[in-house]
Order: sequence, then C-alpha cells, then structure tokens
Amino acid sequence: MSEIPAELFYTKEHEWIRMDGDIATIGITDHAQDALTDIVYIELPEGGEALEDMGEFAIVESVKSASPIFAPLAGEITEVNFDLEDTPELMNSSPYGDGWIVKMRLSNPDDVSTLMSADAYRSMLGE
Repeated sequence: MSEIPAELFYTKEHEWIRMDGDIATIGITDHAQDALTDIVYIELPEGGEALEDMGEFAIVESVKSASPIFAPLAGEITEVNFDLEDTPELMNSSPYGDGWIVKMRLSNPDDVSTLMSADAYRSMLGE
C-alpha cells in the first residue's frame, strides 16, 4: 500500500503537489517511484521556464523505463532540486521530502481545486 499524505494534491499521472501560497512544490508519488523501481537519472529543467498545464518538464529514468514528468498546472518554475542530479535515488527514498523535483509559481493558484485529494488518489489506485 502506497504512502499518500492527506495534505497534498495529486494527479492521475502520479505527481504530488504541496501548496505554499501561490508556490507549488511538485514531485512523484510513492506509488510512482515504487512502479519505476530504482531511479538512476533525472533530466531536470533549468528553472525560470514558463510551463503550460500538462507541459513536460522533466524525464525520470529508472532501471525499468523512462517516464516524462508533467506540470500539473500552468506556471513558472522558480526552483529546481538540482540535488537530484547527483542523488536521483532521493525520489525513491524520500518521494515527499528530499525527492521533490521543482517549485512553481502557479499562474492561477485556485486551479489546485481541479487536482485530486488524497482520498480521490487512493480510490484511483484501488487502495
């Protein structure tokens, strides 16, 4: 059974979103990292980029596959977790902590209401 923190928002693409004002911290869920298995590489954005809703901004590679990571909402990347370049396995060991990928200033913070709650995400997973 996956860890699904109640205070976060989720997408059907298995990203999580933590809101702090109009800043969204984004990462992949425990379910996603478990399905990918050992993450060995991540291609990160530079930062400062404007992203459209569902715009691809990173690629995570594991021993099993490569998976694109999508912006759950439109906004501008304000911070990138470059620690992941040297230690991508943080996405496995701490998906909701040190394994975060980017922070974005959302174009419209109210759009988070379109994302899934923890209960809705758990239901989607069948847990």
